[in-house]
Amino acid sequence: MRGVTFLKGLPRPAVMAIALLLVATVGMLDSMTGPQYSFSAFYLVPVVLTAWYAGRVYAIIMAVIGAVVWLAADIAGKTYHENPLVLIWNDIMEFSLFLFAAYVISALKGRLDREEEVSRKDQLTGIANRRKFRELAAEEIRRSRRYSDPFTVIYLDIDNFKRINDTLGHNEGDHLLCQVATTIAAAIRESDTVARLGGDEFSLLLPETGGEEAITVATKIHASLKETVETRWPVTFSIGMVSYLKTPASTDEMIQMVDRLMYEVKNSGKNELRHLVIA
Repeated sequence: MRGVTFLKGLPRPAVMAIALLLVATVGMLDSMTGPQYSFSAFYLVPVVLTAWYAGRVYAIIMAVIGAVVWLAADIAGKTYHENPLVLIWNDIMEFSLFLFAAYVISALKGRLDREEEVSRKDQLTGIANRRKFRELAAEEIRRSRRYSDPFTVIYLDIDNFKRINDTLGHNEGDHLLCQVATTIAAAIRESDTVARLGGDEFSLLLPETGGEEAITVATKIHASLKETVETRWPVTFSIGMVSYLKTPASTDEMIQMVDRLMYEVKNSGKNELRHLVIA
């Protein structure tokens, strides 16, 4: 499938149009070559492509079209069957094969998509994980470099989280992590991303967000988190934040800078926000 990955970005009608063109081409060649050559296997190609890039319903439609075209080509170029039932039987067999391919390929694609989604999601909180965050950060760096748009990255650490696990138990610690994730997600835009990096560390990616806007967002998040935990958990939050008006050289450079800021807060008394603008 790697050789036709350009289909991944196309809408389903466009994928169907390409598949129909392939079916028509195969059918034309099939009818021209006569009974000496078999093209039945080539009808599977558009069915498989449709199943992979457009889904099962479209693949079934393509299977029907492929079977009809195969029958028409067989009648036009291979009229050596004395019994017409042979044509019908062969077409039913071809159609069954196309349907089987459509079901198997679409099921495989669906399973791979689900596994890929799970691999990029934190299993406890349901938000993005470190892998997903790094992918989105790399994409944002490329976009920022192309359009010169600012963006902001935030690292957040829960102060005294270990004490929660030690005194109240790990179940309570897990509940705290979920509440933090939910609170942050409710305080940001749909275009923003919150991720759990592991343990009690969270990160946020704020596209098209400069220095002053970032401070407003971070202040709102900090206030929401304080309100969430103050009656139940004796924790605070250390926040490091970098606003990039100039695109960083790499994802690693970006992460190292914001991570260092967050740990400067941790080492200088905790429960603060430290902000740096790279201009």
